[in-house]
Amino acid sequence: MPELPKTPSEAMDFLKKNNIKWVDLQFTDLPGRLQHITIPSADFSEESFKTGFGKLDGSSIKGFTSIYESDMVLRPVPTTMSLIPWTPGVARVITEVHWGGGKGRFERDPRNIAETAEKHQESEGYTSFFGPELEFFIFDKVELDASLPQSGTGYKVYAKEAPWSKNGSFIIRYKEGYYPAPPVDQVMDVRLEAINTLVDYFGFYIEATHHEVATAGQGEIDFRFSTLVDTADKVQTLKYVVKNVAAKHGMVATFMPKPIYGDNGTGMHTHFSLWTKDGKKNLMYDPNDEYAELSQIGRYIVGGLLEHGRALSAIVSPTTNSYRRLIPGYEAPVYLVWSKSNRSAAIRIPAYYRGMEKAKRLEYRPPDPSSNPYLGFSAMLMAALDGIKKKIDPGDPIDENIYHMSEEKKKQLRIRELPRSLDEALDELESDTEFLKPVFNSSILSAYIDLKREEAKVMQQYPHPMEIYYYLDV
Repeated sequence: MPELPKTPSEAMDFLKKNNIKWVDLQFTDLPGRLQHITIPSADFSEESFKTGFGKLDGSSIKGFTSIYESDMVLRPVPTTMSLIPWTPGVARVITEVHWGGGKGRFERDPRNIAETAEKHQESEGYTSFFGPELEFFIFDKVELDASLPQSGTGYKVYAKEAPWSKNGSFIIRYKEGYYPAPPVDQVMDVRLEAINTLVDYFGFYIEATHHEVATAGQGEIDFRFSTLVDTADKVQTLKYVVKNVAAKHGMVATFMPKPIYGDNGTGMHTHFSLWTKDGKKNLMYDPNDEYAELSQIGRYIVGGLLEHGRALSAIVSPTTNSYRRLIPGYEAPVYLVWSKSNRSAAIRIPAYYRGMEKAKRLEYRPPDPSSNPYLGFSAMLMAALDGIKKKIDPGDPIDENIYHMSEEKKKQLRIRELPRSLDEALDELESDTEFLKPVFNSSILSAYIDLKREEAKVMQQYPHPMEIYYYLDV
């Protein structure tokens, strides 16, 4: 594992030691996409980590600011500096976004929201840990025809292990991709190069990588849990690395939630635990609880996430495509219930180990990796803290397959569902923002909702190719 810098002084030494000529300043826009600008390393000094670089026109970044107040500053975070192995002589560093003219931190910088969330939990006497499981597809090629939408649109996915492939010697049938060994798993080498890159250059501790359930190159990478901001940084880094390693192989990596029909989508199941501020006691663990060794505080946390689950959807499942994943039958959560090991529930209490305080956590299953991790993890934390504050009862756990449950029984048990569209999720968020307000300022909430409303509106205007198939003869 590399020795990555921790201070501005160590960052300067890192640049000199590795003969770095250029530095990539990276930041995340409001929707969650990584952005960058490359500058000479000669422009760096220890003072740069305080003053930053006035290099950003905020009016050109989605969700940021207007043209009349667009000068912004990128301030490097020294602990995030690392080498970019596929581009010799170049380092990258994640940055904070500040207003120009010394006016302070930019309110709509997603990383600022995550930092604010960490400060808020500390003021309440807590610290939290997040462990997301990032799924993705690695395709051989994708052909997209959207140049003239008026005449029709379409796309085609090429993947040598897919059932529709004409070139593959080994195929993975629909929903049979979980854990096949090579040569059936034909993207193992790409995943291995990605995790070796994450470990050797970016300081990751990788716990596992494997092929996921879907055909056509679906995979997963799991890294060691960490604090909120650090985990969000790692999510952005992992996506950056996987996409670049795939591109190096002439392939396409995507984290969109549902790129292919008839098979599982791509999720980002997120493990969460809450500890005392000093990190010495897991507040979710109770060895005397017979059901799941879950404490009363743990149950309140579950209650908060379920109570605000419909509003959270707009942040953790933030695209129109997200709701093609959140349908019954594909291991995606649809119902706002909790259980010990029931994967049809929105919240699962993993039951791999008993009697282990460190391992006690919940798994929140609705998120997908199209979400902005700084916003998603912060929103999850605020829902959890609201559950504690209001002592929200999560109700009884549901230990049966809810997909096979009758509608009558679901009504009897008062089982609520996640929203079925982005617009519906945004409606829920607009009516349920109070729990977010200690951390999410009104500027970022308003900008986010407006941005996503417009996205949903635009997507609604396009006829779908399958609509032509179903309705052309009406």
